[in-house]
Formats: sequence, C-alpha cells, structure tokens
Amino acid sequence: MWRFSEQAYNRGVDMALDRVRNRSRELSPRQFARLAAASLFVLYVVVTSGALVRLTASGLGCDNWPLCGDRPYPEKGGHAAIEFGNRMVALAGILLTLVTWLAARRVRSLPPRVRLLALLTFAGTVAQIPLGGITVILDLHPVAVMSHFLLALLVLAAAVVVAVEAWSADRGLSPAAGTALVRAGAAIGVAACAVLVVTGSVATAAGPHSGGEDIRRLGLAITDTVYVHVRATAVYGIVLLFVGGYLVRLRRRYPGIAKAALALLFVLLAQMVLGEVQYRNALPWGLVLAHVALAATIWILTVFVAYALWRPPTPLASRSVDDVPSAGRGAHVRAGE
Repeated sequence: MWRFSEQAYNRGVDMALDRVRNRSRELSPRQFARLAAASLFVLYVVVTSGALVRLTASGLGCDNWPLCGDRPYPEKGGHAAIEFGNRMVALAGILLTLVTWLAARRVRSLPPRVRLLALLTFAGTVAQIPLGGITVILDLHPVAVMSHFLLALLVLAAAVVVAVEAWSADRGLSPAAGTALVRAGAAIGVAACAVLVVTGSVATAAGPHSGGEDIRRLGLAITDTVYVHVRATAVYGIVLLFVGGYLVRLRRRYPGIAKAALALLFVLLAQMVLGEVQYRNALPWGLVLAHVALAATIWILTVFVAYALWRPPTPLASRSVDDVPSAGRGAHVRAGE
C-alpha cells in the first residue's frame, strides 16, 4: 500500500514538473506578434535598400562576393558602403526570420501552417544569399536582378500573412468578412498587383537605372514597358475599386479592413502621381526609389487586405460582429484551425 502511494506521488510530481517545463518553453502570442511585426518591417527595409543599391549603380560596389575586395567589409565609402549596408540589412532579416520561425514553434495557439509559413519565410530570406552571389557573378544581368527583387516580395508577402496570424493569435480571430465573391476578388487583386510589380520591374530594367552604365539591359524600349505597366495599373485599380466598394458597405462590421483598403487607395493614387512625375522628369533615381518604396507598400497592403478578409483579426472587426468567440486571447485561433 505504501509502495503504491509512493509511486503515485512520484508520478504526480513528474507530471507537474513536465507542465512547468512545457510552460517555460512556450512563448506568449503577444511576444510572437511583436517578433512577426519586426520581421515584416526589416524585410520591407531589405526591399527598399536593395532598390537603393540598384538605383545608385552600387551592385558591384563590393566585388569578389561575398567579400568587399579582399576584406569582409568595405575599406571606403560610396558604392561599396551602400552595397555593404544592404548586406547587413539582409543579414538582420535572416536572423530575425530565423528567430520568428523558432518562436512560432513555441506558440501553442498557432495553426501548423503558420509555423510552416514562418519556416518558408526564413528559407526564402536565406535563398537571397546565393541568388545575390549569382547576380554579382553575372554582372547584374537584369533577369537575375529582377529575380532577386521578386523573391524579396514573395518573402514579404509570407511575412505579412505570418504577422496577421500572429495578431489573431494574440487578440483573437473573427469570422470571414464579406462574400466568397469579394474574397475571391481580393485574391485576384493580389495576382493583379503581382503583375503590376513585375511590369514595373521590367520597366526599371529597360530604363536608365538597370544597375550601372555598362550593365546589359533587357533590350526593350522604355516607352513600351511603361505602356504595359500603366495598363496593368489600370486593371489593378479596377479590381481595387470593386473590392473597396464592397468594403464601404462592410465598414461598420469590419472598420479596420475598410480603413486598410482606403489607405491602399490613397497610396495607389500617390504612386500614380509619382510615376507620372518621374517619367516626365527623365526618371531621377530619388523619385524612382520613392516609387519602389510605395510599390512595396502597395504590395504589403494588398496582401494584408486580401488575407484579412479570409481570416480577420478581432481588432479589425466591430464588437457587434456575430459569432465572435468570447474566450480568452488565442482561443479564437484554436477554434478556427
């Protein structure tokens, strides 16, 4: 009898210790949300700093990749400093996405697909290292440069989804917004935005800022590429007006998503004005850099609005939305897995 009681006591102690160890390994949804937001911000800076490298013809500023000449850091300023700065920002992105992925494994309320997406975000960021090396080895061939840029945008989109899911894990998840048709329209908007970004990248590669004076260009006329790019912008604008018009009707139920769509519309209008100004002023690199930064912002907002329609975090919805679970933070996500 005594031996049985002793075994039961030891088993109870072991179970309690296991619970303590498991809790010590867990990460709160609030902490993970902050990490995901930081990763998203750094990846945005990577995109804009990469554009700065290209527009200032600094892509070959650090030759003998991955070194800067004979050293791992630049000996002087100018193009080498700009290229090296981009490398450091990219390294910060790699480290932060790695930490975010490892943290995702310690957040119990996250769906498994979010952990996988966090891993893919990290892997895509790491893939930029060999791709960047290939780009330098190929003397900044325009196709390699565009691939470098477009991969960065794919990683950025994945980081947006991870950040939205992290927000939901912290604050709760509301029912999907709108009809299936509107949500499908928003998904089409993401595809249209991708075409918009690709055609803009082709226009840059055909223009005076392909990476340097002696860098091979695509062999396309800038007027032809801009012609296609403008029409891609028109298609995207039509899709945005369709989705945005419906979101106006949903502004009381989902005010946060409606505000994000309105911000997207304003950024798009500013981008269109900036694009016209830069084209009529022979594409000064400073305006082109601002154009690229706004393009990345449009891409982020587009992915955010489209994904938030399917899985809106509770802060984006009004308190009157029906069927919103009233459980504590994180329970909304587990209920919606």
